Amino acid sequence: MTRRDWIQLAAAPGVFSNGWAWLALDNNGVLAVRSLPSQDSLLSSANRPLLGIDVWEHADYLKYQNRRPESLAAIFHVVDWDVVLSRYEELTR
Repeated sequence: MTRRDWIQLAAAPGVFSNGWAWLALDNNGVLAVRSLPSQDSLLSSANRPLLGIDVWEHADYLKYQNRRPESLAAIFHVVDWDVVLSRYEELTR
């Protein structure tokens, strides 16, 4: 999955105004992108989170004026990918 795929999926209409986008491992240990509305949590499912992104309307409003794709693209510059990789390796052992 490319960065562009993740951005497009995370910005999908499935999260209309409030919610979360997750990079996770599904039950079979396969990488998956999940979006959940409102306060729903990935932790209540069998998916195991690697990275969560806040896509609530307040998360990007001040700087990006609700231009969510730009906001999500900027997030990739601050994610500590070593930590995400470490979580992935730990969960796939």
